[in-house]
Amino acid sequence: MWSMWSYAPETIPLRALYAFLLALALSLLSGGKLISFLKGHEKGGQPIRTDGPQSHLKEKKGTPTMGGLLILATSLLSMLLFANVKLHFVWISMLVLVVYGATGFADDYVKVKKQTPNAMTAKMKLFIQFMAAVLAVNVIAAATPNSVESQLFIPYFNWSFQLSWVYIPFAVIVISGASNAVNLSDGLDGLAAGMLVIVFSVFMVFAFATGYPVFNETAFPYIPKSAEMAVVCAALVGGCLGFLRFNIKKAQIFMGDTGSLALGAVLGVIAVILKHEIMLAIVGCVFVAETVSVMIQVAYFKKTGKRFFKMAPIHHHFEQLGWSEVKVVYTFWAVTALAAAVGLLSLI
Repeated sequence: MWSMWSYAPETIPLRALYAFLLALALSLLSGGKLISFLKGHEKGGQPIRTDGPQSHLKEKKGTPTMGGLLILATSLLSMLLFANVKLHFVWISMLVLVVYGATGFADDYVKVKKQTPNAMTAKMKLFIQFMAAVLAVNVIAAATPNSVESQLFIPYFNWSFQLSWVYIPFAVIVISGASNAVNLSDGLDGLAAGMLVIVFSVFMVFAFATGYPVFNETAFPYIPKSAEMAVVCAALVGGCLGFLRFNIKKAQIFMGDTGSLALGAVLGVIAVILKHEIMLAIVGCVFVAETVSVMIQVAYFKKTGKRFFKMAPIHHHFEQLGWSEVKVVYTFWAVTALAAAVGLLSLI
C-alpha cells in the first residue's frame, strides 16, 4: 500500500488507473444530478452570443453552464486520493485548477444572473490569470533541477536552448495562452472536452517519459518526480471523458469558463513541468489554430474593416461554410488525434 506523503514511482501506473476510473465513475454518476441542480438554479441557462451562428440561438438556449464543476470536482478528488499531494508539481497543479476554476465560475455566475454573454472584463480575467501563472511558474522552477530549469527543448531534434530570465515570462504566456485557447475552443457540443481527453492522455505518456531515468538519454529531459503528473493527467482524462457523456450533441450541459479556463491552464502547467511547451503547440494544434484565427480576424478587421474568416473562432467558420456541428467536432477530434500520434513519435 502506498502513502500519498511519499514518492512511490513503482505505484504510479496503478494509481493513475485508479484516478482515471474514479474520476470517470464519479462524473458519470453525478452528472445528471448536477444538471438537474443547475437547471433549477440557473434562470435561462447560459446566454448565447448574438453575434455567433444564428442556429445556436435556438438550439442551445436554456442549456445550463458551469459544467466544468463536474470535471474539476471529480478530478481534484481523484488527485487527493491517488496522487502525492505533497509534491510541488501536484499541489501547484491542483491550486491552478482551483484558482482558474473560481475565476471562470465567477464569470459564469454573473453571466447567468444578469443573462449577458459578457460579465468579467477581459483585463480583469487576464490579470488573475497572469498572477496565478506567475506563482505557478516560480513554484515549478523551484522544484526543477537547475540544469534544465530555464531551458526550452525542441522535440525530434534533441535540441535545447537556454532562455535564462526570459523563460519565466515565456512559461507564464504558455499557461495563460493555453487557458484562453481552450476557452475559445469551447464553442461546440463536445469539442473542447473531446480534444482535452486526447491531449491529456498524450501528456500522461509524456509524464512517464520524463519522470523515469531510463528515458534520460532520449530527447526528453529527466525531471525527477515528474512521473507523478501521470496521475494528475489520468484524473483529468477521467473527469473530461465522463463530462463528455453529457456534453456531446445535443449537449445537456456546457463546460463554461469554469471548466475551460481551468483545464487549459493546468494543461499549460503540465507542459511547463514536463518541459514540453513546444510539444503542447504540436499536440494541441487545434487549440492554437482557434486562438490564431481570432487574432487574425481581429487584426484584419481593424486594418480593412472586413472579416478574414466568415466567423471566428475557426470552428464557427466551418459552420458558416455549411458543415454540421457534428462534422466540425469530429473533424477537429480527428486532427487532434493525428497530432497526438505525431507527438508520440517523438518517443521513438
